[in-house]
Amino acid sequence: MQALFDYIVKPIGGRYNNSIDVDGSELLLNTEISNHQYVNREAEIVALPKNIKSNLKIGDTIVVHHNIFRRWYNIRGEEKNSRSYYKDGTYIIKEDQIFLYKRNDKWKPLKGYCFIQPIKSIDKFDESKERPLIGVVKYSDGTINVGDLVGFTPWSEFEFIVDNVRLYRVLSKDISIKYEYQGDEEEYNPSWA
Repeated sequence: MQALFDYIVKPIGGRYNNSIDVDGSELLLNTEISNHQYVNREAEIVALPKNIKSNLKIGDTIVVHHNIFRRWYNIRGEEKNSRSYYKDGTYIIKEDQIFLYKRNDKWKPLKGYCFIQPIKSIDKFDESKERPLIGVVKYSDGTINVGDLVGFTPWSEFEFIVDNVRLYRVLSKDISIKYEYQGDEEEYNPSWA
């Protein structure tokens, strides 16, 4: 099957990433279906849209919006699938719900997106572990170079875990400044990622 303007995808793994293996036993980290932090965001493309030309291909691994695989409770307390659910574990999504794709073991963002890794805070009086609104570009759509130290506007960052590294997805237009390295910058990845 092929949709006219939408991609058909299936999750890689389950709908949720809410368990870890501890000495051969499964430990559930979260049992709420409404918590977006534990919703799986990796999918595989099953079918491409008929009427859209795209760089994406069938079989590509993609990073998608957190509401794609999420389940929710309606007003009567009944558990429901997201509106993206199609059938048999497949989902229909728009291109603007795809942020990053992987081909030949390399991640590439779609046009308009950059992924930025935060850097450690150097202020010993600040309780925060990372410097706000600043980071190193890990994946770029070409508007800025990978490896650049950049600043971005407040409330423009959305957290993703990609290959066990916590990154912020930032719209390319929300990158507001390119900094020069001072030599004391260190990338920050929390232990839980």
